[in-house]
Amino acid sequence: METGIKVIDAMTKQPVYISPDVTLGECSSLMAEEHVGALVVKGKDILGLISEQDIVRKVIAKGFNPLEKKVKDYTETALVTIEPDADIFEALLKMKEENIRHLPVLENGKLVGLLTLKDILKIEPQLFDLLVEKFNIREAERKPISKIVRSEKICQVCGDFSEKIETVNDMAVCPNCK
Repeated sequence: METGIKVIDAMTKQPVYISPDVTLGECSSLMAEEHVGALVVKGKDILGLISEQDIVRKVIAKGFNPLEKKVKDYTETALVTIEPDADIFEALLKMKEENIRHLPVLENGKLVGLLTLKDILKIEPQLFDLLVEKFNIREAERKPISKIVRSEKICQVCGDFSEKIETVNDMAVCPNCK
């Protein structure tokens, strides 16, 4: 399913940067001040991303003090990225598949922006239904008693659900779109 909306039209063009040498306490304060859920970690070059989830899951939940830990020690460096001319539906599928909420936007290897789940939903709220499906599936997987067996998948061309999805040119396609 194509929306006709490019990543470049939805992305945050000036993401917030942070030094790898500051504490996670300072990092958290900057996130709160800027009302963002992730920061681009930058020294001389872009090193990666750090998100509020990274801080909660890798530091606070493990009993570490964020005031004593450095950003560089918790920066996500294996980044999933997207190009600015990609459709936002493709970006949403990547986010869904990788279970992430932030996609660095690269053009010729250079960071030109950051696309967030919030950016996509602001510009194309009807994609919210796909997101709800993700959370319903994750919730069912976490609760084995209420686990629902779903054989339907979503067609990447039209967005419909079908039990007869096939892979065509590396895309999940329903019989109607083949």
